[in-house]
Amino acid sequence: MNFSSSPVVSLREVAVYQDVNTILSNVSFDIEKGEFVYMVGRTGSGKSSLLKTLYGDLPLLTGAASVADFKLTKLPRKQVPYLRRKVGIIFQDFQLLFDRTVSENLVFVLRATGWKDSAKLKQRISEVLMRVGLDAAASKMPHQLSGGEQQRIVIARALLNEPVILFADEPTGNLDPEVADDIMKLFLEINNSGTAVLMATHNYEIINRYPKRVLKCEGGKVLDSTTGVFKLKNDF
Repeated sequence: MNFSSSPVVSLREVAVYQDVNTILSNVSFDIEKGEFVYMVGRTGSGKSSLLKTLYGDLPLLTGAASVADFKLTKLPRKQVPYLRRKVGIIFQDFQLLFDRTVSENLVFVLRATGWKDSAKLKQRISEVLMRVGLDAAASKMPHQLSGGEQQRIVIARALLNEPVILFADEPTGNLDPEVADDIMKLFLEINNSGTAVLMATHNYEIINRYPKRVLKCEGGKVLDSTTGVFKLKNDF
């Protein structure tokens, strides 16, 4: 796969904070357009904090970083919604609104990101639901869906604004192995169509089955498998 010269994620000497505590320091790496990267590390090693920094949930105070052409260093809060339109965020715990249908969940996101034309909203929702294989689920309530189906809806929600990268935080963590494998195949399909993916995971079997570049949070640093500084083993 040929990558363009401009990375979708670029970090240089970044420090990641949680409250006043430094979780990671001197973090430098790029993720190219269309690349698939795993992020591993033990609980508390900084994976989620790094992801939150990348999508603007935690401020970047030290170092330089850009995501989807947005400079994160002291990014104004009013700019965060515009950054979020360029990236997709996928949570382990789904964060669906359980008092409304699947379609209404997706409408909520589109309205919040500036969509106004009802016909275009309806068409986009149909497109993303078809993409994740749940085009018949639009009128269902989230509780009527299985865990795997709910995660597919979360992925559909993340795809609404055609993001350049998906940030996924343990997206298979609550799913049984067969369903997790189906979700992973969906991520690979999305990636093969040109969307970059950064996936935090503890699922060693998936990494073993679908090997890609790995970033490892360990000892306050982020190690990169492409530099040969660590060998991947099931210790996270």
